[in-house]
Amino acid sequence: MKNDIQEYLDYVKKTGSRLSLYREISDYFNVKSALYPGSFIDIDPSLVIENVTYVDNFKGAVKFFKKNTLAIYDYLDKNKEYNSKCKINFISEDYTNDLIVDEVDLIISQYAGFVAQYTKKYLKSGGLVLANDSHGDASLTNFDKDFMLIGVINGDNKIDETELDTYFKLPKGKIVDLDIVRKKMKGLKYTKKPTNYIFRKR
Repeated sequence: MKNDIQEYLDYVKKTGSRLSLYREISDYFNVKSALYPGSFIDIDPSLVIENVTYVDNFKGAVKFFKKNTLAIYDYLDKNKEYNSKCKINFISEDYTNDLIVDEVDLIISQYAGFVAQYTKKYLKSGGLVLANDSHGDASLTNFDKDFMLIGVINGDNKIDETELDTYFKLPKGKIVDLDIVRKKMKGLKYTKKPTNYIFRKR
């Protein structure tokens, strides 16, 4: 059985690397552990976060992690940006099911549905959610009483903690209808659209 990392490298080349995004979050908040539901084969978080659990039931992701375990560890050991031992765990499950995982510092939500809503129970008190609004997850998280918006990230992958009350606003003062977000699984057309949002669990 072929055991290599080329599929991941091709994936990054095609979709673009999120490494600088994860690095910014990890460095700024001193993140040591993360949960990445709907990760597919994006192992970039493990280059800057020492303990990451990936969750995906897509057969392509399951196959990648299963057949390339040694190559994944070898690649991460050679390229990681921290001195401690790299620890990864892959769970081939639907993240909406109950998972057996330890509480983490960070939940990563990227193009994978309502991640934070289903997995916030695995997040430490004071822990973080990094979410975009492609599928509306950032919208639901923003209006969830369990979370508070503490920052946004724009195209330069730098954290901005200013004027946070100006986000999640619709043109002409229209009211945000979360039922539409849930039904369409898509973020709304807000007046300001950063690439990612950062929330802290209360």
